[in-house]
Amino acid sequence: MIFKPTRNAATAAPSTLTGLAEAVPGGVRTGAADRLRLAHDASHYLLHPRAVVTPADAEQVAALLRHSRASGTPLTFRSGGTSLSGQAVTDQLLVDTRRHFRDLEVLDDGHRVRVQPGVVLRQVNARLAPYGRKLGPDPASESACTIGGVVANNSSGMTCGTEHNTYRTLESVLLVLPSGTVLDTGAPDADERLRATEPELHAGLLRLRDRIRADPDSVRRIRAQYAMKNTMGYGVNAFLDHDRPADLLTRLVVGSEGTLAFVAAATFRTVPVHRHAATGLLVFDTLGAAMAAMPALVAAGPAAIELLDAAALTVATADPKADATLRGLAVREHAALLVEWQESDPQALADRVAQARPVLAGLPLTTPARLTGDAPARAALWHIRKGLYAAVAGARPSGTTALLEDVAVPVAALADTCAALGDLFARHRYEQSVIFGHAKDGNLHFMLNERFADGAAPTRYVDFTEEMVDLVLGHGGTLKAEHGTGRVMAPYVRRQFGDELYAVMRELKTLCDPDGVLNPGVLLSDDPDVHVRHLKTVPTVEEEVDRCVECGYCEPVCPSRDLTTTPRQRIVLRREIAAARAAGDRALARELEDAYDYDAVQTCAVDGMCATACPVLINTGDLVKRLRAEENGTAGQAGWRGAARRWGTVTRGLARGLDLAGAVPPALPEAASRAARAVLGAERVPQWRRDLPGGGAVRRPHPVDEPDAVFVPSCLGTLFAPAPGGPGVAAALLTLAERAGVRLLVPDGVASMCCGTPWSSKGLTAGYRDVRDRVPPALRAASRDGALPVVSDAASCTEGFAKLVAEAGDLRVVDAVAFTAEVLLPRLTVRRRLGSLALHPTCSSTRLGLDEALLTVARAVADEVVVPDGWQCCGFAGDRGLLHPELTAAATRAEAAAVTGRPFDGYASVNRTCEIGMARATGQPYRHLLELLADATG
Repeated sequence: MIFKPTRNAATAAPSTLTGLAEAVPGGVRTGAADRLRLAHDASHYLLHPRAVVTPADAEQVAALLRHSRASGTPLTFRSGGTSLSGQAVTDQLLVDTRRHFRDLEVLDDGHRVRVQPGVVLRQVNARLAPYGRKLGPDPASESACTIGGVVANNSSGMTCGTEHNTYRTLESVLLVLPSGTVLDTGAPDADERLRATEPELHAGLLRLRDRIRADPDSVRRIRAQYAMKNTMGYGVNAFLDHDRPADLLTRLVVGSEGTLAFVAAATFRTVPVHRHAATGLLVFDTLGAAMAAMPALVAAGPAAIELLDAAALTVATADPKADATLRGLAVREHAALLVEWQESDPQALADRVAQARPVLAGLPLTTPARLTGDAPARAALWHIRKGLYAAVAGARPSGTTALLEDVAVPVAALADTCAALGDLFARHRYEQSVIFGHAKDGNLHFMLNERFADGAAPTRYVDFTEEMVDLVLGHGGTLKAEHGTGRVMAPYVRRQFGDELYAVMRELKTLCDPDGVLNPGVLLSDDPDVHVRHLKTVPTVEEEVDRCVECGYCEPVCPSRDLTTTPRQRIVLRREIAAARAAGDRALARELEDAYDYDAVQTCAVDGMCATACPVLINTGDLVKRLRAEENGTAGQAGWRGAARRWGTVTRGLARGLDLAGAVPPALPEAASRAARAVLGAERVPQWRRDLPGGGAVRRPHPVDEPDAVFVPSCLGTLFAPAPGGPGVAAALLTLAERAGVRLLVPDGVASMCCGTPWSSKGLTAGYRDVRDRVPPALRAASRDGALPVVSDAASCTEGFAKLVAEAGDLRVVDAVAFTAEVLLPRLTVRRRLGSLALHPTCSSTRLGLDEALLTVARAVADEVVVPDGWQCCGFAGDRGLLHPELTAAATRAEAAAVTGRPFDGYASVNRTCEIGMARATGQPYRHLLELLADATG
């Protein structure tokens, strides 16, 4: 049985778009790049939408739904794109709900929270953290999944079980029904409004409620199915749990995957954060031994028991955050259980652990059980578990597609199910398959690597699926526990629930969506083969990014996500270009390539933040740097190589140019830079703006006897003058060192030194080699062959110098903030403190792990230190903020709103360009954090 995919890259027909622009003004995109970059999600399905629609509010969604019903045009809602079962892809209208729906309101001292669907779950928990509360659902994808998906898929997770999942903790929703009716189910008159505006729906929900309650077999099936985690089909347990139609509708949209209505906002009851925990990884010789230990472990009352089989453990041992014991494990047939006990009180936790120790001591473990309460060690273990899917999938053979399945069985059937799955893998030759999941809940995830040649489903995959369905249902389980029915299990809903409950689900869909325009083909389908159509092929493109599984974890941290593309989208567009070429569609390939330069190459900040979020550590900036190198050409390489050799002269010249521009009427340099950009291109000529500072001071040597460290001031201090009222970071650090009695040597030739970042970020390989050949030897000499640390006063330069001297392994580069926190601050006396400080970390400081040092220094400066909501890389990115100021504007919008929403006594960052970017965004005087410390200790 082989099914071929349909490749549809055409734009929407005019009839489809008639009236659409009026419904969503300015929110309709039909270009190939816009459509295809959003076509991909984390699932193994791929359809190309005819148009992407980005409504701004619930009223525009209502207008869009009325248009869809009138024109018969189906649509699909998409937010974070982390869905794994094919519920967020379509060949019709794709509605992007992440761009605008980002409001978040904390209520009742954190006991409730009202959130729009575009907000990332981790962002909600960050806002709730000061109240000691969090959302109940805790999926592994919390860093990327949005509230829209959390509701649409009835998210649960690793510790919430069925008690604190979305269904149980959701209080009310703001719904937009397919008719265009907007209903707040939390309003006191919600049920009366539903009856008045949607009388057939109101009556139909009562009818279905009574039909189910009158059928003992339906009641029995529902009780059994929802004793487990279960996201298969519609949540018909609502008909037993609630009476009023408005309340029924609130719960029925949970897990409905956008097929019944649009959730424009959701109000949750939150749960307490258990601040004290003990975590450990229990390693067994075999999977069977781990499963045999489950009854005793469950009885010991842990909050979580997470399973990792041998294949998962093998990947975990390679994780950079794995501890020495895990890295040293020679995995054969081993399996592991990640266990955690949680309590709000330390004594209660100690009692729990004491009760559990005899149980742990009696287990047949490969290595002794070790529980830790150390926060970094616990975080490392959970990092490994949460990134396991993408990490395992990233290790798959190039060109294959990762398929992650998700089932649950009663815990008593867990061992037999695992063994039978292993037999299925062997019989169908899925040699590299992996099993992991939430063992405490009987919830198993297993992953297959499959090669869908030309998008066709191999016979073995079809046969495996049928046998797996029989296996799970034979054990009284559910075919979907967490990831939603989607397309992958839509043909099996009837088999799991029986004819009667399936008929109820069908009638529910018809009641809510009589014209069938919401996400057709998902959750319920008349096509028995829908699960093996439109399968995703993964063309091999570039070595830097071929590991990408399109999970989307990178997207929330990308500064260009609201302007052009995200790292995932940069990668999938490369794959789409390759697919178009392979299909002989030269016109499509050319259209995508033309858009790619600006959308993906020039507006990439190359800040590396994607790598901090990517489970397989892909830094998409590496790809972008190589593409930029290919664009530079011989002349560009030669020019920048010459600049590298005369960097002191170049930086002085640029600084004097800024001085000159600032000395004449602003309209002149603004007009001149615009004209030059029009002639020479926006990638070659910066846009001068009147908020740019003048040039800075030339870097000069600072000789000392018996130095304690070598200090290399950043060339940013030469290019740009300090912020008003400050001496600049270089002068501030020298002052702080003098006060602390620490001798800093600024070496000879410092004016021509650079960390190489201006060349590496642009892919200017020849110039970068020149810097690499020249600067490290000078630093070696100045540091007495590495005996002294090299201190840099800009976080991006610290990172650049560290890479530059990486081959000279005995040279140690330290950021000035870390040096100050560790060496200088203990010797300083703070005399004046600010009341409050808005602190902007940078992408480089984050990647360097400077968070604690930043906070240490900041807390010495101010009584209250705030890293504002919406903080992310500012997108200034060296010269990107000069060449493409729109990138910085988009990247800083959310943080700027938080900063300007209240007054602060001071504003700080740790890079001069970031200070400029944040000052431009907020209108506030950002200075280097060490300048403020110099003020405080003066």
